Amino acid sequence: MPAPALGAPAGGTDAPAPTAAELLDFVRRTAEDSALVASLPLDPEGRTWLRLDGPGGSEAWLIGWPPGTGTGWHDHAESTGAFTVAGGALREHALAARLPTDGWKTLELSEGVDRTRLLATGQGRAFGRHHVHEVLNESGDTHAVSVHAYYPPLPRIRRYSRSGAVLRLEQTESPEDWQ
Repeated sequence: MPAPALGAPAGGTDAPAPTAAELLDFVRRTAEDSALVASLPLDPEGRTWLRLDGPGGSEAWLIGWPPGTGTGWHDHAESTGAFTVAGGALREHALAARLPTDGWKTLELSEGVDRTRLLATGQGRAFGRHHVHEVLNESGDTHAVSVHAYYPPLPRIRRYSRSGAVLRLEQTESPEDWQ
């Protein structure tokens, strides 16, 4: 799904790598830009997005979430990241466990690794490399909008399925798959 680029593509800078805290600050400030948030076309059937210039060569996105949509379980590989809700609310289910980065297809998760948080407008979070989560708009009638940033720009996304305590690697995507 192509996204219109705003400004120059991420990368190509000599600036130091942004920290997770700096990414979080960026997404929070961007989420407060009501004109930018209002410029995002919203589709009742599927997520929409605009690519943004993030700090220090990071990759950033403004994303619209129709009611009842979500990402499914995934990670952002070697990238750190942050996201903030600019409108509506999103629920994040995450794993508080360090998973092996390669060489596995199925894992049985230990008890107590699940974390859930509801993020309302203005709330966000930062996360480190290999953070496994899913993000959902659980509303039955309200779009949500969020701002996300990743550094380095996403090298790949791994998608998972989950059945109870079993997490299964289903697919690995590269930038060519979503740009």
